[in-house]
Amino acid sequence: MKPPPGKGARLTEGPVSKAIFSLMLPMMLGMLAIVVNNVAGAFFVARISTEQLAAISFTFPVSFIVGAIAMALGVGTSSVVSRLFGSGNREEVKRITGHAMLLAVICGAVMVVIGLNTIDPLFRLLGASEEILPLIHRYMSIYYWGGIFLVAPMIANSVLRASGDARRPALIMTTAAVLNVIFDVVLIFGLFGFPRMELEGAALGGVLSNAVTMCASAFFVVYRERLLDFSRLAPELILDSWRRILHVGLPSLTSSLVAPVTTAFITSQIASFGQASVAGFGMASRMEGMSMLAMISLSAAMTPFTGQNFGAKRLDRVREGVNFAYRFSLVYGLSIAVFMQLFGGLIADTFGLTGQARETALLHMHIVPLSYIALGCAMTVNGALNALGKPMAAMWVSLSRTVAVYAPLAWVLSHFFGIIGIFIAAASANFISGGIGAAWLRFALKEAMALNPPRPAPIPSAAGPAAEQKV
Repeated sequence: MKPPPGKGARLTEGPVSKAIFSLMLPMMLGMLAIVVNNVAGAFFVARISTEQLAAISFTFPVSFIVGAIAMALGVGTSSVVSRLFGSGNREEVKRITGHAMLLAVICGAVMVVIGLNTIDPLFRLLGASEEILPLIHRYMSIYYWGGIFLVAPMIANSVLRASGDARRPALIMTTAAVLNVIFDVVLIFGLFGFPRMELEGAALGGVLSNAVTMCASAFFVVYRERLLDFSRLAPELILDSWRRILHVGLPSLTSSLVAPVTTAFITSQIASFGQASVAGFGMASRMEGMSMLAMISLSAAMTPFTGQNFGAKRLDRVREGVNFAYRFSLVYGLSIAVFMQLFGGLIADTFGLTGQARETALLHMHIVPLSYIALGCAMTVNGALNALGKPMAAMWVSLSRTVAVYAPLAWVLSHFFGIIGIFIAAASANFISGGIGAAWLRFALKEAMALNPPRPAPIPSAAGPAAEQKV
């Protein structure tokens, strides 16, 4: 028998702020662990040789694309499954999760086959020299095998978050990052009797940590929560699940892939003012990435929160949650802007920047953070629209920032105002996309409320909570 609406949905009751923070904070810690892990890996390889560090640097675009594919499938799965949790349809959750895992295995296998057969031509296209190419081949011929273990845990963790549990995925991510650092040290330098593998050790460490992550994620999804069902493998059911996942996942992937292309274009514009300016921009961009971890986590939290409450027809909570996210973006964005105004110079000095590099970094840190308020709103909108099953709207909000405003406006303003024009364009793009996103989400919520009248919040019975649970 189908469970009553909302059964098992952890995010449809209680204070909205508490529900969102319960998702957001563990996500942020998990992301921070991944960032630290990536920096540590590059640091260890740099201790071997500059050539090996250059080889790994060439692999970053490919690693980003592989990660974007895995994340897109996770976003698509989270959107579908969170709504099912909200409506109490646990059997459908099991079906979608099982078919999503099947899709993960297929995608991982395809990435391995294509990746292993395109290493040399792909990296020649990316500009790798004949001296660096053998090093890249040594790394990627191991790295690609990790694709099998990368997509499945991304989907499994997305299902856990969609159920309202963000702690265990964060614990898994953090543990995997720590293990990756340990594997890297042992395998790169050949400690404790292991052979010194250098570059191959860095790649193998990533594969092993991904495998551990997959096993841990599968344990919680399959054995603890029992959210996986492989019994319904009829082709029409599989295709229906994949269609629903990719309906959200493909637009999310498009947005993810456009962002680095835009960044590359902006970097080329910065480069016209000298290599020192590129160095300053790179440092400021890394500071921006660290500063935005909280907003990225907030956006990710909005997908399961919105999905569960939309599935439970608690659109009043969806609207309340969106308003809370807007307020958080306002306070957090202003705090970062003030911090950068006060301590931007100290940060630049800490990184050892001087001259044009320091001036460029300060221009970025004094101008762009003023718009983080609006950027946080745009990111909130993306997470909510994906959960409402409107991925194309979420994609257009993202593209309105990167393609429609940032890139062309930066090109125009740089000709009139120099490098400061590029940073004015970045701030303008954030404000415009935030405004467009807020208006679009407001319309989407009105439309959803008209089609799905809100279900009133449960009223505690006079007999107390215990009696209420028996109803």
